[in-house]
Amino acid sequence: MATGDPPSPAGARRVVLDAYGPPEVLTPRDTDLPQVSAGEVLVRVAAAGVNVVDLYQRSGVYPVSLPFTPGIEGSGTVLRVGADVAGVAVGDRVAWMGQPGAYATHCVVPATRLVPVPDGMSLTDAAAILIHGMTAHLLTTDVYPLTDGAVCLVHSAAGGVGGVLCQLAAGLGATVIGTVSRDDKIPAALAAGAHHVVNYRATSFPGRVRELTGGRGADVVYDAVGRDTFADGLTCLRPGGAMVLYGQASGPVDPVDPQLLNSYGSLFLTKASLSHYDRTPERVRRRASAVFDDVLAGRLRVRVHAVFPLAAAAAAHEELASRRTLGKILLVP
Repeated sequence: MATGDPPSPAGARRVVLDAYGPPEVLTPRDTDLPQVSAGEVLVRVAAAGVNVVDLYQRSGVYPVSLPFTPGIEGSGTVLRVGADVAGVAVGDRVAWMGQPGAYATHCVVPATRLVPVPDGMSLTDAAAILIHGMTAHLLTTDVYPLTDGAVCLVHSAAGGVGGVLCQLAAGLGATVIGTVSRDDKIPAALAAGAHHVVNYRATSFPGRVRELTGGRGADVVYDAVGRDTFADGLTCLRPGGAMVLYGQASGPVDPVDPQLLNSYGSLFLTKASLSHYDRTPERVRRRASAVFDDVLAGRLRVRVHAVFPLAAAAAAHEELASRRTLGKILLVP
């Protein structure tokens, strides 16, 4: 039997997607308080992260079952606990990722997806750093582990994941070469920890990488841009270097002939995803804990670009799609 006394359903609200389309299809709607089943908890949402996947789901690039409430990342306080849930209690401060429905005042989340938010960290910061921080942690420690003296090229160095990547990479002793799409983003990339920053629309970033490395090339390229930067990024790598794709903001890359990787020096290529590395709740909690510890210790700074009220979900999507962002976009009830 569920435990805890949730508030009246009167205040419950969520953003609903009834049909694919532009941001305006996101409709705030009053709703009954969600009910929990076995293995689930009800969370009063403090903040929801706005991510690129939300845009893809809204537009139909990633089909979902309609009607649908977006938001795969959030934080809040546990209000009700369903049967067969262990280790979670009413009043716990939690965050989660990978479960839709965070664009709401209340969200039902499988207990296995929850991670505890430590004392000393705000729920807003937890929602702002969870996916970006865990992705950057994965890329720098598991996909291509950076060591002191390594050289990495980070595209979108002023953006959400890119800015966290710069911080973590610099903290590991790597030389960070960042790229941005506009000159006005250069200060943000430098503030995030990049040692050198190139506007890739105005300057040949492969030439700059070769210059900065004495012709050797970078050890790894972390690329979330995709089509616009991928081909040139391969030419930046040293023999045996690694191209790590983890996004496609400019569109998917063209098919790659493996012989091309050989001709550039036996390069490695991967398209990385958290879900393939952290396949158990224990691994998710362990990585989340490492990220939260970095924040609390001052090794990682949370960067929030903008906070929108729940009713302004459409405006939040427009802002993220503009590629002007210099950190996380959040929705708050």
